[in-house]
Amino acid sequence: MPDQASAAHERIPDVYPDPAVDRRFRAFSVLILLTGIAAAVLVSFWLPLTPSADLIGTGLLLVLAFLVVEQLSVNIDVRGGVSWTISFTEIPLAIGLFVAPFQVVLAAHLVAGVGTLLVRRVQDRLLYNTGAEILEISTAFTVLTVVGGVVQGGGPPWFAVFAGALSAPVASTLLALAAVYVLGRRMRLGAATKLVSRTLVLGLVNASVGVVGYEVVTHVEHGWPLVLPLLGGVSALYFAYSGLLREQRDLEALSEVSLIVARSGRRAAARPATGQDTANSIKVDDWLGVAQRIRDQLGAARVVLRLRVDPQAPMKTVVAGDELPEEVVDVEPAGGRADALLRLPGSHVRHFRRIDALPEIRQALMRRGAQEALVVPLRSASHLLGVVEAHDKLSRWRGFGQADLRMIGTTASHLATALDNRRLLATLRHDAYHDPLTGLHNRPGFRQLATQLLADRPGAVMMRIDLEVQSAVSDALGFAWIDRITIAAGRRLRDVLGVETPLARLEGGAFAALLVDADLDRAQEVAERLSASLSTPYSVDRLTVEAGAVVGYSSSVVVDGVMFSDAAGAPRDGAVGEPDVDELLKRADVALRSARASGEKAKSYVPSMGQIFLRRFQLVTQFRQSLEDGQVSVHYQPKVALPRREVLGVEALVRWVHPEFGRLAPDEFVPAVEAAGLVDVLTDFVLDKALARIRKWLDQGLRIGVAVNLSVRSLNNEHFPDQVQASLERYGVPAELLTLELGESVVMADPARALPVLRALHTLGVVLAVDDFGTGYSSLAYLRQLPVDEVKIDKSFVFGMGSDLGDLAVVRSIVELGHSLGLVVVAEGVEEDAARDQLAEMGCDVAQGYLISRPLSEERLEAWLQARTTRARGLRDETVLTLVS
Repeated sequence: MPDQASAAHERIPDVYPDPAVDRRFRAFSVLILLTGIAAAVLVSFWLPLTPSADLIGTGLLLVLAFLVVEQLSVNIDVRGGVSWTISFTEIPLAIGLFVAPFQVVLAAHLVAGVGTLLVRRVQDRLLYNTGAEILEISTAFTVLTVVGGVVQGGGPPWFAVFAGALSAPVASTLLALAAVYVLGRRMRLGAATKLVSRTLVLGLVNASVGVVGYEVVTHVEHGWPLVLPLLGGVSALYFAYSGLLREQRDLEALSEVSLIVARSGRRAAARPATGQDTANSIKVDDWLGVAQRIRDQLGAARVVLRLRVDPQAPMKTVVAGDELPEEVVDVEPAGGRADALLRLPGSHVRHFRRIDALPEIRQALMRRGAQEALVVPLRSASHLLGVVEAHDKLSRWRGFGQADLRMIGTTASHLATALDNRRLLATLRHDAYHDPLTGLHNRPGFRQLATQLLADRPGAVMMRIDLEVQSAVSDALGFAWIDRITIAAGRRLRDVLGVETPLARLEGGAFAALLVDADLDRAQEVAERLSASLSTPYSVDRLTVEAGAVVGYSSSVVVDGVMFSDAAGAPRDGAVGEPDVDELLKRADVALRSARASGEKAKSYVPSMGQIFLRRFQLVTQFRQSLEDGQVSVHYQPKVALPRREVLGVEALVRWVHPEFGRLAPDEFVPAVEAAGLVDVLTDFVLDKALARIRKWLDQGLRIGVAVNLSVRSLNNEHFPDQVQASLERYGVPAELLTLELGESVVMADPARALPVLRALHTLGVVLAVDDFGTGYSSLAYLRQLPVDEVKIDKSFVFGMGSDLGDLAVVRSIVELGHSLGLVVVAEGVEEDAARDQLAEMGCDVAQGYLISRPLSEERLEAWLQARTTRARGLRDETVLTLVS
């Protein structure tokens, strides 16, 4: 008999079964009932009742027999919450066909069948089962009468009874298959044939037992004892067969529960990472399907799943079967004690009956309206995942048995394992797409989420945000405190952007966000708010740490008509102005670097920025090859002593003639080379060229020194003095002919770190000079501590010396300060005779600038020396070069 699953109650709207299917089955049930009533009326007119005194006793015995066999039944499950029942019904039916009229047998069957359903509180299939029972009895008596008329006088009288008893399960099976079709359940022909054959085999056995038993009892003297072994043997076979069916159904149930969880897991894995990917994200109807499957398998009035994969989250309650009282839907009241059935230790099955349970358990069962319950906790190694509860057995009067305990225990074990695996996979997936420090998305997670959003709504703005904390502050606080500042910055970004805006920490203090359905005006407003929020001081214990922020952003819709392409270089569906996530991030990063270079807090990407940074990228990637190909060379600018105009040395200046971009100024490519970490290569190249040049002059009897500029990277390299010493020895150059010039800001960026390197170089005898003096932030105290030999006045002061009294005063002060410290003072940017004469009058030691000479290549420098200088014998018997007027 079809067993339509009752509606499920839970805290989330009901999704099972499908209301349309439910209405269709109810209409089908009414049709079956009306058809059965019509058939019963027709058979009653065909086979009218003849009253007799013994009909009441016969009817009561038949009711008792039908009630007994209703308790000894096997439910064969059909996937989707439908089952029909196989029992010993054919045995009392066969006896009834022998001894009672149609009306009595029908009444007895209805009283037993419908009464059993009512006692079991099965109301949703009452109409169908009532109609099916009427049709079963009507079919049996119709076949009995027809076959009896055919075989009358020519065959055994019991054959008609046998045919009638066997026709009842055939009719029931056909109705059940029709019900399966109405419910929309897919059932293969092989499975339907197997179920029909099982029903027919058992019907054949039962009908045979009923007929043989009646014939033996009525026609064989003292024959009834022979029937007892027959019934015992059939019962043993019957229960063995039902056990096999039960085991098969248990395995199918276990498999189906695991598949439901696995399928839901695959669906969750296919969704973008959103930060909510836990095992609790399984769809409601999936959990409801699991609960319904367990309920069908146990034949329980109600199954309750309470699930909590996240230890910090409340339990999700899902109910299949009878309504659960509202007071126990939520069993974890805020601040209260958990329900008794949720505090059970271990993970094994408990079977509780209200009649003999402890008071606390009895109260829990009473609140649920249950007489008995199977309860099994779902546990992982670390915490409680949930609880499975099954309430009140329907199919047997004695309640849940050992088979039920084994079944729910095994199912719960599989379910707990599946849930724990899902939790672990969800954790791994979350960790793979989220930043462990801030909890925000990481780069892969942000790319996945942003890609989907851009596909759905292409109009968006990508933002790149950099938190800037001074390196001195970072070094003083350490990584732990910088991490705390980064976490606080992530919270501030989330507060400004809101929870719906995708936000990621890319690395370090670099963040990214995607503004959906935003234009550039709104992006500029948001960028300014972000910069202001991140620039607010951070409290670190009793300290207040200052920080800054720079924002660059790029729109996914541009107006320059550029056709964006995918990673393979193919146009994206012919769309204009729809770059992918990586392209948007790259452009936002370009805008950020442009903002940082210009000192702005926020800046929007424009296509010309890309050309600038593309050119810098090309320069960096081609630099090493350019050194080998001879595109990079060293020029030299002479330095002359004042006032005697003696050529003391030259400054080595690097030049690059690029085959595509032409002559490049050092200010264009040197910063890019430094940022790319290639400045050591450049320094080594210039140093080798300078020492080789000094060696040639020494070979010519000339003592002309060369000055080489150093970067902060060289001062941070503790091995740099050893490298300089090795180079001096390799070329055989006296150390005093090599001058190393260091920008004032370079020296003062980290004086404590630079000081040991400077002292080691000074010990070698190398001349150390502070370049661009007066433009930085050095103090007299620091200058006194540094082992330097020269200061070079920045050319900006020398240029303005003739027209600005302030610049003139600065130059005079630097000359006096340098001399008071015993330093040689060099003036850069000397371009006029008046400036040279003023410097000489102040006592400046050395002049350098266009008045003397522009930077010259090695060949032109030799020609300049020959044309512009005269040779004379110096005081120490060395050759001295003096400028010709």
